[in-house]
Amino acid sequence: MTNGQDAQMEQAQREIEKLFQNIQNDIPIFLFAQPGINDVFSDAARQGLRFFRQITDKITLKEYNLGHEQAQKWQVHSSPTLVLAPDTYQIKWLGAPLGEEGRIFLEALLLIGSRESRLTAPSLQVIERLDSPREIKVFVSASCPYCPQQAQNALKAAIERPDLVSLEIIDIQANPELAEKYAAQSVPQTYANDVLIAQGAQTEELFISSLDKMEQQTVFIPDSQETEIETDLVIIGGGPAGLSAGIYAARSGLKTVVVEKGVLGGQVALTPVVENYPGLKQVGGKTLVDIMVTHALEYVQIFPGEEVIDIQPGDKITVQTSRRKFHTRTVLMATGASHRQLGVPGEKRLGGHGVSYCATCDGALFKDRKVIIVGGGNSAATEALYLKNVGVDVTIIHRRDTLKAQDVLIQNLIQNNIPILFNTELKEIQGQHYVEKVVLHNNAKDETSELAVDGVFMAIGYDPTNQLAEKFGVELTQDGFIKHDNYRTNIPGIYTAGDVAGGYKQIVTAAGHGSEAAIVIFEDLINPYWK
Repeated sequence: MTNGQDAQMEQAQREIEKLFQNIQNDIPIFLFAQPGINDVFSDAARQGLRFFRQITDKITLKEYNLGHEQAQKWQVHSSPTLVLAPDTYQIKWLGAPLGEEGRIFLEALLLIGSRESRLTAPSLQVIERLDSPREIKVFVSASCPYCPQQAQNALKAAIERPDLVSLEIIDIQANPELAEKYAAQSVPQTYANDVLIAQGAQTEELFISSLDKMEQQTVFIPDSQETEIETDLVIIGGGPAGLSAGIYAARSGLKTVVVEKGVLGGQVALTPVVENYPGLKQVGGKTLVDIMVTHALEYVQIFPGEEVIDIQPGDKITVQTSRRKFHTRTVLMATGASHRQLGVPGEKRLGGHGVSYCATCDGALFKDRKVIIVGGGNSAATEALYLKNVGVDVTIIHRRDTLKAQDVLIQNLIQNNIPILFNTELKEIQGQHYVEKVVLHNNAKDETSELAVDGVFMAIGYDPTNQLAEKFGVELTQDGFIKHDNYRTNIPGIYTAGDVAGGYKQIVTAAGHGSEAAIVIFEDLINPYWK
């Protein structure tokens, strides 16, 4: 080692000594090492511990082999394993603090010694909600510069909630069998209760949110403790229409909030692949939602998981949710609509795996393949013609003896040689991973048969989410959609946009209508039409 390297080491040691000066609590460590198993890693663990024990007298160390009763007590099965402060926390280190992992180990010692997680306030609000155990495994390696960040997140969680959170930091080089078992070929990878919740490093808030929801989160929306909020516009619904309206309204200078009782993004979040959104040739529905939500958060405050339970119109409209009150000048209802489901066996299980509710969205995926469309109205006929036009072998299944579609559409079906099975009902959709066949019943002949198909398209209508509008006297169309004139409803100050207002049920049109509605609202607030 050169003189320059010696100086750097001494400087680093002095900096680490400063970090430990305010540590008040003991840091008991137990090393389990079995001779003949991973001796190189065991020696490295001893060397690393020796270094830190020279810096602080707060570290105490005991070493056992895997046959010791303490190994059984703490369920230690790998050599080497470090068990850290087991009377206080549930933290194990499977491996040795080498390379980048040294940074993780240093952070672990500091957090344990301080008995403080140092989580941010938004993270604390989320982790306090945990009501069931989380057994975390973070796979790391000595050469991974991203691993310390993810391991630090997990350490903070384990220290903040020792009653529910346990942690194993696993070196994939020292534990190749475990890495193979969990398919952890790239690091960091994080599991909770053997469920993959994160690939790669995350911010602290995203990690804690992933731990809470038990799946990887890509957008973090902090909780708000405010019970009453003054604003210009409350948007009810966090789908493409609501999020787009939020962006446009806020950019117009209106203080705007978005309230969503369910999943942000609505149906888009549940769509496996979107291939017709301009500018994005192919994108996962959840990914597209994350892009929209992230963009909207630059402008508006979003309140997920809140249901609107009361609206009191007036010069100042009061919107009561399940958690707070909003006092606002205007309200935009963008509550969406849902595809009507048939409810047959296999429909839900194979949703997104051959069962679709949107020919425009998914039709191109079935080119040169055989599908059926269930329905007999204008939507079924239109979607069948669309599928035929993009090269899909399509058959219509209708339970009655005549179609309800317009005559011009029926003539187009005949001209395009699209088969129609009348008096036929879909009874079951079958397939192991994807749609393989359907069970059909002919009501006229009372016969049941099977048909091999690659896809099933449901075209039996939409159910607009209109309960809130109906409850507070917003006028509806005959089909149940919110009636409007240039996005204005019959109640001054209350507007509508998106699928709940009817239209083509496409992401791009919902987004466009949301932005138009926001502009109308801005112009009306400058010059209220009701005055």
